[in-house]
Amino acid sequence: MKHKSLADENEELKSKLEDRYKFQNVIGKSKKMQELFDLVDAVAASEANILIQGENGTGKELIANAVHYHSKRSKGPFIKINCAAIPKELIESELFGYKKGSF
Repeated sequence: MKHKSLADENEELKSKLEDRYKFQNVIGKSKKMQELFDLVDAVAASEANILIQGENGTGKELIANAVHYHSKRSKGPFIKINCAAIPKELIESELFGYKKGSF
């Protein structure tokens, strides 16, 4: 019974997250924002990995969440990586791995 209760709570919390990251919650009615929403729809429908770039405070994380929760992979894990926090010498090996002894 406890397991069922936790599973139900987990599903409820996931549902709340999905509601939080719907496109309707992203503010913007300009032509550029509408183009961005169209692009996000297209990317979410694909199986591609994506890189979101932009200035601080422009909503990159909000868009990343929207892409994830509108994709076919929304039930799986979502890993956010702040590439700016990783030295450029290490970014490739951190993201894609490396063979032992290659350095």
